[in-house]
This record gives sequence, C-alpha cells and structure tokens, in this order.
Amino acid sequence: MAAAIEVSGLRKAYGSRTALVGLDFQVEEGEVFALLGPNGAGKTSTVEILEGFRSRDGGTVGVLGFDPRDRERGLRERIGIVLQETALDPFLTVAETVELLGQCYPRRREAGDVLALVGLTEQRDVRVRSLSGGQRRRVDVAVALVGDPDLIFLDEPTAGLDPAARIGAWEAIRGLARSGTTVLLTSHYLEEVQQLADRVAVICGGRVIAEGSPATIGGRAGRPATIRFRVAPGLTPPLGEPVGEGIIELVTHDPTSSLHRLTSWALERGGSLDDLEVTRPSLEEVYLELTREPSP
Repeated sequence: MAAAIEVSGLRKAYGSRTALVGLDFQVEEGEVFALLGPNGAGKTSTVEILEGFRSRDGGTVGVLGFDPRDRERGLRERIGIVLQETALDPFLTVAETVELLGQCYPRRREAGDVLALVGLTEQRDVRVRSLSGGQRRRVDVAVALVGDPDLIFLDEPTAGLDPAARIGAWEAIRGLARSGTTVLLTSHYLEEVQQLADRVAVICGGRVIAEGSPATIGGRAGRPATIRFRVAPGLTPPLGEPVGEGIIELVTHDPTSSLHRLTSWALERGGSLDDLEVTRPSLEEVYLELTREPSP
C-alpha cells in the first residue's frame, strides 16, 4: 500500500520556541490516522504544514506525492479540509452550499451523493441557519468531500457537539473510510479516536513518542488485565483480593486461564460471579501516562 503522507525530520520554530524537533510518521492510503497530543505539542503546526498553510524550517514532507510547501494546484484539488470552526452562508440551503463550493473543483461529486454519504439527504433544502450544531458539522464534512478528495483533514470534527450529534458525525467519518478516502484526524476525544482510527501517533514535545493501533499503542495490548466481580458473603474465591464488600479484583497477564479457574470454582459451588468485567488500561489512561510531565 502506498503512503498518502510521508513526514521525515520535520522541524518548526517560532522565534526562540521550538514547536517540532524532528517529527517522523507515515499515513497509508485509505487509513484513518489520528494525531494526538496535549495543547502545545505541535499538532496544529504539523497539520498546517501538511495542508500547505505554514512553512517548515527543515525535514521532508510528501502529501499525495506533492511537497505542500509548493502550494501546487494539483494538491489542493485532491485534499479536503474540515476546520474546527467554519463560516458558511447561513441563507443558502444545504444543497446550494455544497453545489456552490463544488464549482471550485474540476473533479467534483454530485451534491446528492455527498449529502447521502454524510446523512443530510432530508435536510438538502433546509437553510444552513436552521440546522442543528451536529447537522452543520456534517455540512462542513460535505463541503470538504464535494471535490472528491483522496485525503481529508479533520480538525476536532466533533468539538462542541452533543453525544447524539457526535455519533452521527462518527458515522459520516466511517463512511469516508469505507469509500477509500484517507483521513488525518486530530481530536481530544480519546473515545472518538478509539472508535475511528486505524493507527495513532502521539506527539509530545514536538516529536512522536508513540505510534500504533489504538489497541496496541504504548504497549497497551501487553499490559495486565483487571478482572473484577462480586461474590456472595462468606465465599472466598481462589484468586483475587477483596477491594470492597463482596467485591473481588484480580490483576493478571493471563485473563483466559484466570477466568477459567474462577468460573469453574463458581460452578462447582452453584454460585456466580456477579457484575463480572475484564478490562485493560484504556486508551485515555495510556495516553495520559505517555504525555505526563516528569515530576520535578
């Protein structure tokens, strides 16, 4: 699979402040790739350099085979951008908005097809000012898609949306992935990244400090699992330690064997392991650990 984005040794400074100190990562065609990092980590600088809106001080960058520094028309025609905040004409309908902005692209998709992809077919004749926040965000995505881009940049795509609207936006983004569009996503919602991303890169201090799938990044897949359950009073299971009234907790690297032993014990006694759950460290826990500043 070819790379849609290739970044090597990327550097950027603003006066005496260094934002990027040798950033390296690669985004494959057709994948959803998430950039994570605390405020000031260099995410925005990185994305703006990739989009061609900001210059770099060093390193090499390739986006769909172009150097974005050259700001070639051929690149602009093949990318879509969803900014965190946009300003659309409130008096145009949804369909008029998409059709109007589609005139900017030589290779454009039918407005009806784009609206179907983002779930706005029923709102096509509604004026933008009458839409909910979630629906307006879908219009932003539709505008970015009307040029039939090979690559789309999504900057905090669900910021400020309520839970129902956020789930709707996730479905729209999944639709992009199913259509083969490459997606570069930045988000502070770790659940969103868990739901959408194929791979994740964590930026801190201007460099990539961890990279991998949401399930494996930071060694997450190899970390011990926590088994937690409740037993009837007077019963003492063969594994685990009490952490509350009737609540037992066990930390193990072999949850399969541990569960087999515990369930066998419960069945032999005609009991049950109530409220049984098996968890590993969440993506948020691993992310916070990776980006935590060292104690003084």
